[in-house]
This record gives sequence, C-alpha cells and structure tokens, in this order.
Amino acid sequence: MNFKKYIKAVGTGPKGNRELEEEEVIDALTSILDDNVTQSQIGAFLIGWRTKLETNGELTVAVKALKKYMKYEKVENSIELGYSFDGRTNNPFLFPLYENILKEFFEKNKDIKELNLVISGDLLQPAKNGITTKDVFNSLDIKQYVYFFDRVKYLKELSDLTPLRHELGLRSVFNTVEKLLNPGLSEYGVTTAFHKPYVKKYLAMFKEYYKEVLVVKASEGSPEVFKDGKYWKEINDEIEEVSFSLSNFGISYDKTYENITLEEALEIVKNPDEEILKLAKFNIALYLVFAQRVDSLEEAWKRLN
Repeated sequence: MNFKKYIKAVGTGPKGNRELEEEEVIDALTSILDDNVTQSQIGAFLIGWRTKLETNGELTVAVKALKKYMKYEKVENSIELGYSFDGRTNNPFLFPLYENILKEFFEKNKDIKELNLVISGDLLQPAKNGITTKDVFNSLDIKQYVYFFDRVKYLKELSDLTPLRHELGLRSVFNTVEKLLNPGLSEYGVTTAFHKPYVKKYLAMFKEYYKEVLVVKASEGSPEVFKDGKYWKEINDEIEEVSFSLSNFGISYDKTYENITLEEALEIVKNPDEEILKLAKFNIALYLVFAQRVDSLEEAWKRLN
C-alpha cells in the first residue's frame, strides 16, 4: 500500500490537491484505524486534508468508513444528541437535568410515546480545553431516559487516536464526523452547527442513518440551547429553517462562565436554580419536537409545565 499518494492528493497545494475518490477515503481511513501507517503519515494526511477542506462527498464516505468499526447496542425509542468531543468552558452541561424532567413528563403525559436520549463521549479531543460529557457521566448516577455510550467501547480504534490528535493540536476530519455515529441505533439524531454551510454538511453526512436528522444552532458544539436560536431540517430535498426565542417561553438566561470547572458544573445541576431548570425544560421541548412526539414547541412547553 502506498499511503503517500493520499498525502500527496490532499497536501500538495491548491494547484495539486484533488478530491479523494470513495475507495481512497475508505482505504486511507482503514489504514489509519488499523494502525498500518506511521504516526507522521497520519498527521501529515489529517492536516493536509483539513487544509484542503474536506468535501461533503468525502465526509459522507468518512462516516461510512468509520461505521465498519462500530459496535452497536440499540436503545429503543431514542434520539441521539450529537455533542462535540472537545471541551466545554462557558456553560454547564444541562443533560444531567433531563432524566427527572422526562420522568415527570411521561408520568403526566401517558398518551405520548416515551423518548430516550443517547449521548456519546470520550476523553477530551482537540482543539479546545474544558469538561466533557464523559467527565460528567463518570461523576453522576444517571440510569433512566439518558444513555451514555463510551467511545472506548463502541469505536476503540478512533478513541486510540486521541494522543496523536492532541499532539497535532488541531481540528481534523474526525471532529466533523464523530459527533453523530449512532451507536444506539436511534431513530432520530440532532447535532449543532453555528454556520449554515455546516448544516448542509451534517444533513448530507448523517441522514442515511436516521429516520430524520436535525441541526440546531447552539453554542460550544452541543445540541443544548442557552439563547435564542434556530434549527434546520430537510423536507423534500429543501432545508427548512425554524427560529425560536427563549423570551416567548418566559426564559431569561444570561449567565456565562470563564473556564468552568467540573466541580462548578456539577454543583449547578445538583442544585439548579429556576432559570437553569426552565432552560433544561426548553431543550427537552426541542427534542420532543425533533422526535415527532409533539407538533410544536408551544405544545411541548405547555405539557412540560
């Protein structure tokens, strides 16, 4: 195998770079995950590919290549929340509050089909610092409605690249494709993007593996909303955009943190104030809409309250 040809294809420069063919993407990533090439070659390829900018077609095939290595454990009636694998610094994670909110919701709304939430995580990935979903799950006892999948178990080959990725210190193709690989075989998937071009990328990459994929505009790479925003979904090959305002639901949240610690984040969700609870409920309302449990945010909010 001549891995150098892949480095040359993405790392020659604007005049010499080209899009990788499907079999080339699969072969290159298989060689990397099987540890059949040197660390230097992997680093050169990942940096070159990122600098060239991966095409939507290449990213879609990259997901397909990773799927060959996945271990699955189906979670019935679920939506996968596609969190970024790099760290969070400005806000706590809200998902520790979701379990009790869902428990109370379904006790009061027995006409609605139950919904489980699937979240994945691993050790911190570059290029940010901060706390991770894995840090939080390892610190709390969450057993019902919220399921955590550790990548060490469901995709060890990619997890094993963590030290190299930290040595590079840069984002790579893996940051883009790793958020929504569906280890729980969920029907629905939601991830986040801040810029609209990435909405098209995510929908193209992941829609094959779900009944429906949605993308929400949210901060710090996670599908948790802390301010006014919007979400996108694809209908008849067209992307539909829906905006929302927290003030319409009586939510006024303006807190932000600088390099929040794990201890601070845990304390917030262990002793939540009224505004953080309302914010968590609003996110649950979004997921109920995304998973087609209710017809509108207004209906979800009314039932939650």
